[in-house]
Amino acid sequence: MAIETLEASPAQPKRQARKRNPNMARKPRSWSMPKSLGGWVVLAICTVATIGMLVPVYVIITTALSGSTGAPNFFLAFPDAPSLDAFKGAWTKLHGSLANSLQITIPAALISCLLGSINGYVLSKFPFRGSNALFTVLLVGMFIPFQAVIIPVFQFLNILQLQGTIVGLIVVHVIYGIPITTLIFRNYYEAIPTAIIEAAAIDGAGIWKTYFRVMLPLSAPGFVVAGIFQCTNIWNDFLFGFILASPAAWPATVTLNNLIGTTTVDYSELMAGAVLVALPTVILYLVLGKFFVGGLTAGAVK
Repeated sequence: MAIETLEASPAQPKRQARKRNPNMARKPRSWSMPKSLGGWVVLAICTVATIGMLVPVYVIITTALSGSTGAPNFFLAFPDAPSLDAFKGAWTKLHGSLANSLQITIPAALISCLLGSINGYVLSKFPFRGSNALFTVLLVGMFIPFQAVIIPVFQFLNILQLQGTIVGLIVVHVIYGIPITTLIFRNYYEAIPTAIIEAAAIDGAGIWKTYFRVMLPLSAPGFVVAGIFQCTNIWNDFLFGFILASPAAWPATVTLNNLIGTTTVDYSELMAGAVLVALPTVILYLVLGKFFVGGLTAGAVK
């Protein structure tokens, strides 16, 4: 027995060292062609769908670069003399509205995400009698069409003396963003073990201290998902910006629509304006896109 113990003991550290060896590099994923007919069909469908989505983007950019010479005769042809004059003209007309959109989007997205995070935290970790019913009623707000409440919202902002202002639009977008952000954070926090909350309570942390010291630092993936949803929806909003804001507070989408003249349309300038308006959301997805899928599915599996 003593001999067996002496022979077996040196083998254990070797196994552990083999598992913890930091020099072992992960094998890179290799891309290979499909090996079945179904695989080729899926690849063909994805390729056609990708081309179908990229062609309009290409047409918008080439039209914007055509300048005063006009768009090419064939819509897929590249301009003979590309010019940035259309972008200069569009920037001159849109830069004020782009600033308005930033002033509306950033605060509204941050506030709605924070409120949704608090709601999701309470509903998932501190349920009370009627909390599920309250959550269901809260989600109904996601399915109410904007057109159905535009008049009450207009009157509500008038009472607050916020109609026609950027602050009024922020208030509206925060209210409309609470249901979707609450849904995202409630599902996200459901996947976090309750033992963490209990351990914080044993250490003397109350409900708010637990939230700010424990839950909030763990909420980055949820904030990424909710933030992308909110920033995209608020930035692309047209109805609220058109009806509830004065011309001085118009967001970029409303001003972009007004680039269409009553008798003639400068398509180069219009397409350049479309590129400028779409660029912030594209940058947002490029920067945070790798965290989006992980955060979106974080609460799917416990």
